[in-house]
Amino acid sequence: MKILVAVKRVVDYAVKVRVKPDRTGVETANVKMSMNPFCEIAVEEALRLREAGAAAEVVAATIGPAQSADTLRTALAMGADRAVHVLHDPDPARPLLPLVVAKILRAVALQEKPGLVILGKQAIDDDCNQTGQMLAGLLQWPQGTFASKVLLDKEKQKATVEREVDGGIETICLKLPAVITTDLRLNQPRYATLPNIMKAKSKVIKKVTPEDLNVDIRSDMEVTEVNEQPKRKAGVILSSVDELLDKLKNEARVL
Repeated sequence: MKILVAVKRVVDYAVKVRVKPDRTGVETANVKMSMNPFCEIAVEEALRLREAGAAAEVVAATIGPAQSADTLRTALAMGADRAVHVLHDPDPARPLLPLVVAKILRAVALQEKPGLVILGKQAIDDDCNQTGQMLAGLLQWPQGTFASKVLLDKEKQKATVEREVDGGIETICLKLPAVITTDLRLNQPRYATLPNIMKAKSKVIKKVTPEDLNVDIRSDMEVTEVNEQPKRKAGVILSSVDELLDKLKNEARVL
């Protein structure tokens, strides 16, 4: 069985995000970029399933500019067998919406014919948490979102997924092929070793365009302006409940 893993290149989680002076988007020039943390978890889970004998091949896929190949090389260095790069130069004013990303991944999935597609539940740049669900809908495959544990049964062609919900842990059984999105507590991603980093340079990255996949990437949404969050005011220590009620009523106007 083949596992397809979608990964995304984002501003590194440890970097303080800055808005461009012209407010057209987020500053990415000379900024450290890395793989989305939830995507790292997805890659790790796919590799663990392959190592357990539940899968024969792991294919990583991404959508983005030429620099996104670095993200694919990271996935290959972790242990993915090969990669697919859908080339797209981003336009800050018209970003790719989750539905368009899902349509592209659907086209890739139809070409690769995986038994399982694994994605991070969300990206830390837009926090949409929509692509996996939309991809499952477009493919008409069952979905297991926010997975905290995944078990595959090759003989029965089923996946058992424990997912985190408000009330606790929900366990669902999915018929393969299926789409799974990973939550934070699913696993701890491995570090790529130097020998594997060197080996990744010789692994195949197939390059295609949205046009090759017959996907229309035109966006109906336009970003007109991006602003930083307003700075929080310093807190104050109040001497009594009456003073607190007064401020809530007359300053915050929430009472």
